[in-house]
This record gives sequence, C-alpha cells and structure tokens, in this order.
Amino acid sequence: MKAAAVTAFLLASCLPLVAWSVPPGSGGIREEIRRDLEDARREIRIDLARARSDLETGNLDVGNSLNIGDRGSRKTEAAAQLPKAEITPQGDFLIEGEAVALDPAQRQQLLAYRGLVIEVAKAGIDIGEVSALAAVDSVDRGVFSLMVGAMTGSLERRIKRSVRDTVEPAVLLICNRVPDLREAQQQLASDLPAFQPYARLEAQDADTCRKDVRREFAGR
Repeated sequence: MKAAAVTAFLLASCLPLVAWSVPPGSGGIREEIRRDLEDARREIRIDLARARSDLETGNLDVGNSLNIGDRGSRKTEAAAQLPKAEITPQGDFLIEGEAVALDPAQRQQLLAYRGLVIEVAKAGIDIGEVSALAAVDSVDRGVFSLMVGAMTGSLERRIKRSVRDTVEPAVLLICNRVPDLREAQQQLASDLPAFQPYARLEAQDADTCRKDVRREFAGR
C-alpha cells in the first residue's frame, strides 16, 4: 500500500521534468502529461491484478501472512525461527515442503482459513490500488498547476489528503477482520497440532491494528 502510493507520488514529482522535454508537435505538454498518467494507471492495475492472481494460485506462507502493528516485526522474527509452513490451493499443509497427514475435516479447515487470509490480503491489495490511483488522480485534477504544485509542496499535501480520506476507513475495516482470523487460527491449532506454532494472533491485535492506523494517518 505505502509502496504503491510512494510510486505514484514519485511519478507525479517527475512529471514536470517530462513535460519540459515534450517534443514539438506531440499534442502539447498537457496531453503528454495526461498520457503518462494514464500509463501509470494501467501499470498499477496490471501489477495488482497479477498480485491477486498470485494469491489464488500460489501457496500461502503461514508464518509470514499476518503481522499486526509494531509487534508484527517481532512476530516476523519469531516466525523466521520456525520451519516454513504453507497451505496449498488444494488444502495441503506443508512444513518445509513435506505434507502433513490430514483428515478431510482438517483439510476443509485449512482451505477455509486460507480463503479468509486471502480475502483479507486482497482487501489490502484493493486499498493499495485505490491509494495509488487516488494519488495519480490528484495529479490529473491539478494538471494545470502541476509544476507550481510540485515545487511548493501543495501537490504533495493534496495527494496525502486524498490518500488519507480514501484509505484510512478501508484499512480500519481490515482491522475489524482480525478477530475472525484469530478465531480460525485458534480452531486450527486445536484440531491440527502441527499448526499450533503458527497461530500467533493475539486477543489485542485488532485494537493494536486500529491504534496503529489512526496514529499513521493522524498527521496527514
């Protein structure tokens, strides 16, 4: 999400330089900038569509799929000490590439958990797309004052405000899904002992997520 927004902003910052280099007879600076912005939109959509497809077709890395707030980095370090665990699209549970023996009920639980995590991950990708496109649209709406805005900082402020207003409510909705994810983890840990070390969500993680989001957007 943040990377997509930053990419869009860097594009916006560079557009004045592109505009000055437009060759005569190409339709003018305004048209060249608009073409660049449309190319940026297309690339954002293509890249994130590929990311959604990869989620559906690839194995889900259980150890690194859910990390919440500041403690998320510590959890990532702890998960790195565990054997790599994955859930395949077929519902197999792999530890270091070796399939764990499952009964049909356990496989269904793994598939349901995988689906829930992917649903949340896709929501995050959607937010990244909205964030990046909002940044590009902010530039497009201000194309006539683009050069002055990029130099004075007004363009940056406009992009930040647009991203904040669009993204913050959507991220908070993801935080609201954390209790469901934790419940699914706890059930899996109870019914599939091999999964227990990977059930790392805690009761306070939803509140931590909300606090981190509000702190992140408070100064924007």
